Amino acid sequence: MTLCTTIDSCLNTMVQDRVFESVTVDLTEAEGIDSTSLGLLAKISRLATPKMGQIPLLISNHADITRIVESMGFRDRVYTMITQQDLTDASSLQEADLVPLDETTARARVLEAHKILMSLNENNRRAFKDLVECIENQVL
Repeated sequence: MTLCTTIDSCLNTMVQDRVFESVTVDLTEAEGIDSTSLGLLAKISRLATPKMGQIPLLISNHADITRIVESMGFRDRVYTMITQQDLTDASSLQEADLVPLDETTARARVLEAHKILMSLNENNRRAFKDLVECIENQVL
């Protein structure tokens, strides 16, 4: 959740770039992943796929993270998933600059991320329905 503003800013810059043509998400250094991050990953794919004509690439070496991502319905629908060993050329990857996060923006991003997750499948809809309703009932 703490990176949602950074990811959102990077995504907007990326898809507006005239030479934009591919997306690779590298989770090999991630120690865990929360539902907000999963929703943002789904958003990245949703916005990037039409511009690229194919789904983005997601790299994960951790079985627990891979299992969570797959349980959300990402494999082959939202991302092409590979391990770091499968990746042959990572020389052009770079880290995004961090963007500060305020409470109002964070709440909006968390809500959006979970709504996107809910739209992927019925299990996700049931899993996140109460959380989304709770966030929507808070004063934004």
